[in-house]
Amino acid sequence: MFESLTGKYDKNHAHISIFPGVGGEDAKDWANMLLKMYVKYAEKRGWKTVLIDDRAIDVRGEYAYGTLKKEIGVHRLVRISPFDSKQLRHTSFALVEVLPEMPEMDLKKINIPPEDLRVEMSRSSGPGGQNVNKRETAVRVIHLPTGLASASQVERSQLQNREKATALLKAKLFKLMEEKQEKELKNLRTQVKPEWGSQIRSYVLHPYQMVKDHRTKVESHQPDKVLAGDLDKFINAELQLK
Repeated sequence: MFESLTGKYDKNHAHISIFPGVGGEDAKDWANMLLKMYVKYAEKRGWKTVLIDDRAIDVRGEYAYGTLKKEIGVHRLVRISPFDSKQLRHTSFALVEVLPEMPEMDLKKINIPPEDLRVEMSRSSGPGGQNVNKRETAVRVIHLPTGLASASQVERSQLQNREKATALLKAKLFKLMEEKQEKELKNLRTQVKPEWGSQIRSYVLHPYQMVKDHRTKVESHQPDKVLAGDLDKFINAELQLK
């Protein structure tokens, strides 16, 4: 499989963020389910994962980014909602974002004017030592011209979290520049709005059991196994797409 992974950053570690769509508690729960799915997939591959934010992880392993990069997109869940007292069927959406861990040398090439950034601090909610929940160590960085944002609360200090969040933001900007084939950050000064678009994969738990990838047409009638990290046949099929 690695023979086909020839992109500049394919061999690098990966960062996965998951954003719930509309749907209240159902959408938030679906985002958490997806995050657990990728953690379990990484464990099966022998990769390490680090929780960076509530719904974001670093996946540390050789070719992690190249393997996971085509998971980016909207994932759709259909099930009987555990939050609905009437036991009705609900459809939830979540957006998966996958970024490469970029070398320090490449990050330095992306210069962001300080006036283009807004930095927000808050109290960390995850593990990180005795100072957590006592000091504002969590950091969120917003790029004002594009609306892109990143966050980190994994480090013990506010400075370290700011550096981590800024590095993630630069990776997002780099990916956006690649997609738009722009060479200058100043050319990105347009408001980017998240667009959910059509789903790349559906996970149906009711009224029947099936996971279907809408790009490759690969299916599984064992969604429990897929959600437990059994993603190989989906990911292998994705990587064969040109």
